Amino acid sequence: MRQRLPQDEVIYFLLPDRFANGDPSNDHGGYPAERLKSGFDPADTDFYHGGDLAGVTQRLDYIQGLGATAVWLAPVFKNKPVQSHGNYTGAAHHGYWITDFTAVDPHFGDEAAMRALVEAAHARGMKVYLDIVANHTADVIQYRECPEGRCAYRSRADYPYTRRGGVDGAPINQGFDGRDFSRLTRPDYAYTPYVPAGEENAKVPAWLNDPIHYHNRGESTFSGESSLDGDFAGLDDLLTEDPVVIQGMIDVFGGWIDKYGIDGFRIDTARHVNPAFWQAFIPAMIARAEAKGIANFHIFGEVYDPDPAVTARFTRVDGYPAVLDFPFQKQAVDAASGKVGTDALAKLFDADTIYDKGADTAAILPTFLGNHDMGRVGFFVKQANPNAGDAELQSRIALAHALMMFSRGVPTLYYGDEQGFAGAGGYGNSRQDMWPSQTPVYANETPVGGRQPAYSTDAPLYQAIAEMARIRAAEPALRRGRQVVRAYGDKPGLFAISRMGEDGSEILVLFNTSTTPVAAQVEVEPRSLRWQALRGDCAAESSAPASVVVRVPPLDYLVCKSVP
Repeated sequence: MRQRLPQDEVIYFLLPDRFANGDPSNDHGGYPAERLKSGFDPADTDFYHGGDLAGVTQRLDYIQGLGATAVWLAPVFKNKPVQSHGNYTGAAHHGYWITDFTAVDPHFGDEAAMRALVEAAHARGMKVYLDIVANHTADVIQYRECPEGRCAYRSRADYPYTRRGGVDGAPINQGFDGRDFSRLTRPDYAYTPYVPAGEENAKVPAWLNDPIHYHNRGESTFSGESSLDGDFAGLDDLLTEDPVVIQGMIDVFGGWIDKYGIDGFRIDTARHVNPAFWQAFIPAMIARAEAKGIANFHIFGEVYDPDPAVTARFTRVDGYPAVLDFPFQKQAVDAASGKVGTDALAKLFDADTIYDKGADTAAILPTFLGNHDMGRVGFFVKQANPNAGDAELQSRIALAHALMMFSRGVPTLYYGDEQGFAGAGGYGNSRQDMWPSQTPVYANETPVGGRQPAYSTDAPLYQAIAEMARIRAAEPALRRGRQVVRAYGDKPGLFAISRMGEDGSEILVLFNTSTTPVAAQVEVEPRSLRWQALRGDCAAESSAPASVVVRVPPLDYLVCKSVP
């Protein structure tokens, strides 16, 4: 069997806390059984609900039955259980408030549970990807100047590293030359950071407890330099220019590869870290995986932007092999929702040339339709079609998945979409429990396709996605084939692509994003004269060399393969 490439996978992204509770004994994570200490409250969208790694292991059949070949876990590292910022108090059910980068969060299990999951997945031929964070840690460090809340961002120009409290302040860090951050001796150039009593050793590894390894410039506004150096929603922003931080993170995450045989990393908040850090970190991770015998270690960064000119930069400058395809998410969902013409998809794929290595990089971009931050595809489709009935919503959501499953890239399913979960928006409203929920907003939702028993493999969208995955798995051209856009228009309607096989075959995939049937002649390869249907009603023969007639029902798709 040929070695699997990243584009051979179908990724299933889940939050362990919301997917399956395999071990109720760890619901409180070993903390006192009080809401604001353990963070466990299954009735609150922002608190722990009890899901864990044992639950994921127990439900691998369900994930694999859907057609997924890789499981991407939201961060599983030990977190600060509860944090408060102003009027907001929440728990770290999502995993992004890390205190110990070397250990599994006790709400999710322990080292044995992590090892059991990876071994069970590997025994099935499935891969495991970890969601990792190098931009920040949990909120521990405070500033003396702002005892009541978050501090405003203070820039490098107004508060240089070589002065205390501004350009007119007393000289500090006098050996610092603006490049070698190992020569910083004091962290109080902008604010006076400190670690509160009792939290001096809250973080692991130990070097994370010293404020000298953080930017300490106040709250990010997510623009300009603060996007790199500011605290992300109050979280402690690491000084990723510091050699201690660079090597420390290489050691931490390399250790997870060594210990568990992880197959890939999704990297959170990639755009909020300086390029030089990634230029050192990413090659080190790939080398670590290769030394472990892990081929095609898949690294992809989160660059939350719908503009391919922005996302492509991270493959050219920062050295990312791939990034999450936010531009695809927008255009595919808008097209399937009927908001835009299918020319939006053609323009999207035209931009593939701007990625480093062009189409080769575009081929390994994880494509997706929604996530735990922005919201679910079902929500977006319902929002665009407020008067649509359930049958139309099902068709549009299935069509969006077909666009993802059969076009270039690595399809990435968001857990629960296959059960028809839609929710009422992003963040907490898109993090439903897979089991019967105690959270009112989740329990009261009527999923698209109707409420099914938990983990139902008969749910209409589960069945539809599984069918797509079977077709994709059976045809190498649908995973690896060069993509050619064949037809599109400035209104909802026909969109056609070909995926070209190494054996000279052609697979023509036809989508109809309109509510009326479409019929057209579509250009194909001159040698593609006879066709077989992989899905739908395909013409048996081309009308003439290089042209075939297609008829696509409303909100549906066809998959047609040329035969000798």
